Amino acid sequence: MSIADFTFARLPEIHFGPGKLSLLPRLIARYGTSVLLVTGSASFARSASYARLTGELARSGIRLLHCSVAGEPSPGFVDATVARHRGAGIGCVAGIGGGSVLDAGKAIAAMLPQEGSVEPFLECVDTRKHDGRKVPYIAVPTSAGTGAEATKNAVLSSIGPDGYKSSLRHDNFVPDVALVDPELALSCPPDVTAACGLDALTQLLEAYVSNKASPMTDALALDGLGHVAAGFLRAYENGGGDLAARGHMAYAALLSGVVLANAGLGVVHGFAGPIGGFFPMPHGVVCGTLLGAATRLNIEALRRDAAGHRVALEKYARAGALLAGEPAAGTDAGCDLLVRTLDRWIAATGIARLSAYGVTRDDFPRLLDRANNKNSPVTLDREEMQAILAARL
Repeated sequence: MSIADFTFARLPEIHFGPGKLSLLPRLIARYGTSVLLVTGSASFARSASYARLTGELARSGIRLLHCSVAGEPSPGFVDATVARHRGAGIGCVAGIGGGSVLDAGKAIAAMLPQEGSVEPFLECVDTRKHDGRKVPYIAVPTSAGTGAEATKNAVLSSIGPDGYKSSLRHDNFVPDVALVDPELALSCPPDVTAACGLDALTQLLEAYVSNKASPMTDALALDGLGHVAAGFLRAYENGGGDLAARGHMAYAALLSGVVLANAGLGVVHGFAGPIGGFFPMPHGVVCGTLLGAATRLNIEALRRDAAGHRVALEKYARAGALLAGEPAAGTDAGCDLLVRTLDRWIAATGIARLSAYGVTRDDFPRLLDRANNKNSPVTLDREEMQAILAARL
């Protein structure tokens, strides 16, 4: 059997392993003598790791500028930060935090050489084309979720009745360096660990069964799913004392970013944009709460034409056996095992339902108007997509 044609996006320079944060000062020094450090609003900036890092930067003669982002970044936050630091001679930007922090840093690095607001460059507006110029960017994840350290887009949010989540995207926005140190996730609380881990799992599974998947993304996605199986529940239950589990999840999240950038995503992420735009629901919670129901509906739709969707069903079955850690007696059994495993994990972690963030049945029409499942292995109709929302209301 011949291998189908495919393309594969470039990767950042990757440094992976416990203790790798110690490399950051010398990586920053490659790009000059000043750095804008983007962090979250609390945890890392108050940690001993932050104190050690800033001390080493000072000893290395690197001028440190700092900004913090609370929650998911907005265009207004990016614009204000860029206006404050444009012209400051920043050699590079380093984002240290969860996916929102990494996206904020990515957008700031992309806008420092530009004039005007970031909003016209967003995909939902698209009135200006970015030329790809940016300040060098180093991404340092402290949670295992979005894989933003390996992608070319930065997701920005404007939350409200007319809100949106949209990407600033360019091939040049892939971080120059991804520094992935699992030790940084040891302090991540269980609820955040669960949401981030289910986000990474969603990305791996959706990319694995995507209609844009390739042999290369399949191999990476399947490997990532194996690491989720090895680390997810362990990281959730004993995340502060199980560095190996944190390593499994950090690697899985990195791979999830690689495969989503090359194979695309499915219906869960098709909902994540509109839900996150209208409601203050964290991205990982959206993915975690919808994953089981969406997978069940996808499998049911695929089974109605099983002969025409044999490959996708076999992939779901393979993922089911891998995540459950037990063999399945055939494709149907493996698919059922996948759905049961996802339901069990979602229940065990107590991921919030949609209604916890204010979503009601009255909101379904506007969510469905904006949702999509463009890279799913099967196209769900509006009634099926509504059933996903209803199952997790």
